[in-house]
Amino acid sequence: MSNNKKSNAEGYERISQGQLDEIIKKHTNFVQGKMGGARAVLKFKNLSRLDFKGCDLSGADFTGSIFANANLAGGKFVGSVFFACDLQNANLERANFGRADFRGAFVAGANLFGADLGSADLREGHMLEKKRGKPIESMEADQGGVTRTVFAGARMVATNLSGARATAADFSEADLSGVVIKDADLRQVNFQGANLSEADFSGSDLRQANLKSTIMKGTILNHAETAGLNKDAAITDEALGKKLADTGKTIADILKDHAMWVRTFGKEGAQMDLSAYDLREVKDLARYPMIAVKAVDAVFIGMNLNEAQMQSSNFTNANFRDCKLKKSDLRGSNFTNAQMSRVDLTGANLAALQLGKDTDKRMQKTNFSGAILRFANLSGANLANSILTGADLTGANLNGADLRETSLEGVILEGTNIEAAIKS
Repeated sequence: MSNNKKSNAEGYERISQGQLDEIIKKHTNFVQGKMGGARAVLKFKNLSRLDFKGCDLSGADFTGSIFANANLAGGKFVGSVFFACDLQNANLERANFGRADFRGAFVAGANLFGADLGSADLREGHMLEKKRGKPIESMEADQGGVTRTVFAGARMVATNLSGARATAADFSEADLSGVVIKDADLRQVNFQGANLSEADFSGSDLRQANLKSTIMKGTILNHAETAGLNKDAAITDEALGKKLADTGKTIADILKDHAMWVRTFGKEGAQMDLSAYDLREVKDLARYPMIAVKAVDAVFIGMNLNEAQMQSSNFTNANFRDCKLKKSDLRGSNFTNAQMSRVDLTGANLAALQLGKDTDKRMQKTNFSGAILRFANLSGANLANSILTGADLTGANLNGADLRETSLEGVILEGTNIEAAIKS
């Protein structure tokens, strides 16, 4: 197993749902002191895509097992061992992992919304090696190389991490907005590119931690140890560009001129130009039609733009990190080199825009060339005839996305859920 590669279940015994249900039943009896009980010990097993149904497996040992895309939501795993486990893209929502051992685990892209990892051990771990003729039960955790615990791209909104030991763990590109992470050991942790909005690090040890390019709006660092902390290019409450309020005009004013410009084919009015503006303070932006606008280098970070009408617009180099764009219509727009990590484009229309009449029909393709779409949700999105050349889709979810006739040359698909996409 590797912290940088997709799950490799080769050589791991596959556990069926029926077998798991029986193991859970016996563990429940064990915890309750009933006859026929047995502690759940599932070392080096393939548990991917199984449903743990909100069970109580506190104290269970899952050392080295694979949980990729498994459902552990609502479960209780207090003090359980997930040492060197692969939980890539698993659903851990609202589960209780208090005091659990996650050393060396790979939790990239997982959903930990509302989960409790209070006092969990997230430090580096020594990778386990299975040696021929040596029982797994007698193995020591010192046979392989040291590896970081990886939560890259994980959704950890409202998660409790207070008191966690996470030295040198990797939370890059994770969504940690609203996280309570007081009195934790976070020395040398990598948070690069993560969303730390409203996170509370009070009393935590952040010495030598990497917060480069993080989103830190409202982040609390009271009494935290910050020696050697790297906050280069971190986004705070300060404006990242021009403010619309300084122009003396409202979005409605600008759109009125823009509508005239569209109706008269540019003879009257003025094209809406939001280039280099920080638009985060504009309320209800999604209700305004933003068709054929110019917004190069504009900032939309964290905005709710669900069902927005943003066709045929220029968003080159714009920042859409953590935006909600569900069911939005972005056909024919240009997102070249845009920053779109963790953006939610569920069910969005990103296909080519049909222009002209029947006798002169042509397509204007939606262009994501070079865009950063790490851990973005594109499930059910229509990307037919779009351009993704050179885009970074690391850890993205493309389940059910329409990729017919889509340009994918040079695209980065490491850890991407693309198997169920429509390709032909």
